[in-house]
Amino acid sequence: MNLKVEQKDELTVVYLEGRFDAYSAPDVNSQMESLSEKQETPQLIVNLQDVVFVDSTALATLVQAMKRCRQKDGDLRLSDLKQPVRMIFELTRLDRAFEIHVTEEAAITAYRA
Repeated sequence: MNLKVEQKDELTVVYLEGRFDAYSAPDVNSQMESLSEKQETPQLIVNLQDVVFVDSTALATLVQAMKRCRQKDGDLRLSDLKQPVRMIFELTRLDRAFEIHVTEEAAITAYRA
């Protein structure tokens, strides 16, 4: 799992690549925790364009990160989910918990609206 972070004005975009599973989740969780603590009102976008697989540990990691952001009056939004990953979110009904955008640009626009 590769993780890259970019600042886009007041937004932080996290790019994940590869398999997001129990093996990679602790590192991602650590990074997400650090990002949410650095900002007074964390506004994160997690771009999953290059993620080919997610498991329950990965989903739990994203839920925890979203909760941390919301506790500080911020939010965590998802973008660019490939169909197999999107299906996992739909099957687990987490598509109702997360704000999911087709593109990163749409997520950025939604934050600014």
